[in-house]
Amino acid sequence: MPEIILYLLNQDFSNAALTDDEARAVLEYPAYWMFCWASGQVLARHLLDNPDPVRGRRVLDFGSGSGVAGIAAAIAGAAQVIACDLDPDARLATRCNAALNNVEIEVRDDFEAITEPLDIILVADVLYDRENLAWLPRFLDRAPTVLLADSRIKDFSMPGYTRLGSRLSTTWPDLDEHNEFRQVNLYRGSA
Repeated sequence: MPEIILYLLNQDFSNAALTDDEARAVLEYPAYWMFCWASGQVLARHLLDNPDPVRGRRVLDFGSGSGVAGIAAAIAGAAQVIACDLDPDARLATRCNAALNNVEIEVRDDFEAITEPLDIILVADVLYDRENLAWLPRFLDRAPTVLLADSRIKDFSMPGYTRLGSRLSTTWPDLDEHNEFRQVNLYRGSA
């Protein structure tokens, strides 16, 4: 996306096999915020191409990672953008990437502590764990609209959510993921 620049893992990262200790360290503390995942890219592209859902509105980017969706919302004219992530390094990455793109984003660590009114919640790449499906009704309790991008769940069916379409994308830097994870579906949740 030429409109957004991000600090990410270098494209020429090593593909060498990890030692057991290295693999354990990655699994214990995955640096997922070092990538711009395919679903985040699709959601950001959707907002840049269709800014009306966020223009002038209060937006929450849930599980912000690198911050790409929140940055896109800010560029698209959101009145306020809050990025929320549990990982302190992801929050730092979001702050740095927001500054790199000259946009204002407030960064928080606890979704439950966000009490101000929200107009729309952005959600990308959080359904890698099906347990996170439990968040979707909660989002509709907090905001009248949710935009969800996901490439993992192919049999998605959740009350209040309708499919808007799909788009092909690749995580950047490219992880050479299976083609099935390059197909990103976009959904709108309405309260």
